[in-house]
Amino acid sequence: MGQNEKYWTADVSSLSKEQVKAKLWEELRLKADIGTKGITISENALNAIHQDESFRGQKLGGGRNRKLYKGKDLPGCVYLPYGLKVTFTWNETSSYVVELVNGKHTLTYEGKSLGEIQYSKKLPYDGQTSSDGVPLDLIGHADYYDQHVIISYSNECSYKERDEDCLFCNINYNKDLYTEKFGPYWRTPLQVAETVKAAFEHGVANHATLTGGVVAERRELEYYVDAGEEIAKALGVETFNGTATVAAPTDFSNIHKLKEAGFRTTAMNLELWDKVFYEAVCPGKAHGSGGWDNWVKALEYAVGVFGWGRVRSNFVAGIEPMPRTLEGFEYLCGKGVVCSFNVWAPNVGSAFEGHRSPETEWYIEIATKLAEFWKKNGFTFDQIHDATAGDYRLPSDIFRIENEVFDIFKEAGKGAVA
Repeated sequence: MGQNEKYWTADVSSLSKEQVKAKLWEELRLKADIGTKGITISENALNAIHQDESFRGQKLGGGRNRKLYKGKDLPGCVYLPYGLKVTFTWNETSSYVVELVNGKHTLTYEGKSLGEIQYSKKLPYDGQTSSDGVPLDLIGHADYYDQHVIISYSNECSYKERDEDCLFCNINYNKDLYTEKFGPYWRTPLQVAETVKAAFEHGVANHATLTGGVVAERRELEYYVDAGEEIAKALGVETFNGTATVAAPTDFSNIHKLKEAGFRTTAMNLELWDKVFYEAVCPGKAHGSGGWDNWVKALEYAVGVFGWGRVRSNFVAGIEPMPRTLEGFEYLCGKGVVCSFNVWAPNVGSAFEGHRSPETEWYIEIATKLAEFWKKNGFTFDQIHDATAGDYRLPSDIFRIENEVFDIFKEAGKGAVA
């Protein structure tokens, strides 16, 4: 799917921009509902997309799925009829089913058609390898829709050694599942740089996020400095649009070193605001990296280094009460930190496997309020794009709907009779 191709299938030529906005708000609720309930696909539809040479599937079947999946590669995401992107979180019991209807891939709910959808397609660099032979699409995944390339340099987290994994996380579970399939997972700085260069040069991405499991602070800093310098060298620049996703350092001088390595932004994902929940759900973070207080201080300090709107902290929304999460959003956004969140999908292999997410409207409400905090604190879409790890999250959708940023708005009314 090229940069200039449509992500929507609905005909909006006879609709006004206000009508398109209303349709997108309806689709936002649909997207949130899929996020909380998951999605599945019929055998016929799955077989059909595997006959399409342009199809690009999930690389890690455990990912954000509700149960372990061992069949044919599932889609990484789908684009809904009006163009909103939805992560394909597989749940075999979901009432949302992708079916093949008259040759078209159609999203259905309890048998009722909701419209034609599209899948993510192969990228120009799919099939290419790094200089040492590792497929680039295993090093980093990207999407024209987001203009992001996300690279997980490791699939391990040191919290496992002390039995202190975050209860919502399945990174170490996935490592045990997929090492045999994908080989040793530690990505070298050179591999990272070659993948970012390919994504940027092909126009797939203009922003890179480098992330991974938590490792020792000194080891993490050395890795990010090496990777940043390799990326800058590969791109022929001194600084680049990239995010270094790190644990909060206890030595704040390390934050300066990340910027000096070339990264435009940094991220320290606090996950939860309530200290009691934080202690129980994120024991590794609570007991390491200086604990909750140090994470908050490090985020504030990082804004002084990278600039307003150039620091991000992600939350896993739905575990702690909404008022506590919103308190964190309001406080951190007011300090120049771009907060973001994921719709919590209790992942296979995590301690929360089998739990349920909050209701759909819960997510609509919290996303709407976060988008308001962004606006109140003067964050631009470019800052949000550069700081976050993808433009497909609910508050980003709301921000773009209300500011008519989506390309679908350009098609509104083109078929109306004068």
